Amino acid sequence: MTQPFADYQPEIYLNGLAEQTPPFTTDPTALDAAAREVLDDGPYWYVAGSAGSGATDRANREAFDRRRLIPRMLTGATERSLRTTVLGQELAAPVLLAPIGVQSILHDDGELATARAAASVGVPMILSTASSHSIEDVAAASGTGPRWYQLYWPNDDDLTVSLLDRAKKNGYTALVVTLDTWTLAWRPHDLDLSYLPFIRGVGCAVTFSDPVFRAGLEKSPEEDLMAAVLTWVPLYTGTDKTWDRLPFLREHWDGPIVLKGIQHPDDARRAADAGMDGIVVSNHGGRQVDGAIASLDALPEIVAAVGDRIDVLFDSGVRTGADVLKALALGAKAVLYGRPFAYGLALGGEDGVRHVLRSLLADLDLTLGLSGHRTPAELRPGDLTPR
Repeated sequence: MTQPFADYQPEIYLNGLAEQTPPFTTDPTALDAAAREVLDDGPYWYVAGSAGSGATDRANREAFDRRRLIPRMLTGATERSLRTTVLGQELAAPVLLAPIGVQSILHDDGELATARAAASVGVPMILSTASSHSIEDVAAASGTGPRWYQLYWPNDDDLTVSLLDRAKKNGYTALVVTLDTWTLAWRPHDLDLSYLPFIRGVGCAVTFSDPVFRAGLEKSPEEDLMAAVLTWVPLYTGTDKTWDRLPFLREHWDGPIVLKGIQHPDDARRAADAGMDGIVVSNHGGRQVDGAIASLDALPEIVAAVGDRIDVLFDSGVRTGADVLKALALGAKAVLYGRPFAYGLALGGEDGVRHVLRSLLADLDLTLGLSGHRTPAELRPGDLTPR
């Protein structure tokens, strides 16, 4: 039997006998403020900021707060397992690291640190197309750790094929296609600071290292950064794809495909009808559409619509172990964890990400048992108060 994730708790307490306290807070709701102390305004708000007034981000948290767990007693939850199966792949826990780009603005090692930390804990990392490091370098940092690849779908088919080919060759086992960010939303914090990493060439490493992209340049990005940036920008902004383009992805990716950004049951049905393997119910953490529905509020209807046909994952607003349990109870197979690990990266690089992950998983393990359950599969909507 593998070591329970909850063992991080006694490890911390025992370290206290040697007058050692955790280097970073164990409170996921305090990570934001801690990261604010070490980050400049631009990088901080790029991660923490939202679209428009921030109403969608607030709605995500309010949706979690409205629902309450109903603990059950004497259920024999002494021994537990967080193991689950998503897209036919067995996971150590129903948690994946969300695809967050431009991580080098938070720490010099960026995605390399995140990959190493995720692999050490056994949690899959979803690598963003907007990574600060190449597909190949992040795969090397992951070692034998599980990894998925997230695609911001370029407006160039040859480049798309090349990216997918590189991901497959480097051990990325599932493709997550983000649908909701085909152009950037109105983000006041970033706009007020005139801060966009991509126009500085940050977060472009996956594309800048691609042979198809480089073949179309007169000079390499190393020789003429601004020319490369000006070529990069129209590849990823300004064009909304359509449902009839999905067969192209299936033709060039032979593993599971997941569509991220689904908020409406009809879109979930179309994804299932198109032969997709899964969806992520997500509003991009409130970063794209101001005033949108909270992802947790959208989840039950979507699960009812397609949960028996494809795997439904969840993203947006997850902070605590209890949050994970609530999403699972409403039918999600797993959750994507975003901003908290990014704050951990800012605070301590690889060690910071590892600490945040271990803290979440310990909290999840303990709360699962204390609420009366032994596995995530036991959770049901009836384990929550109504919204």
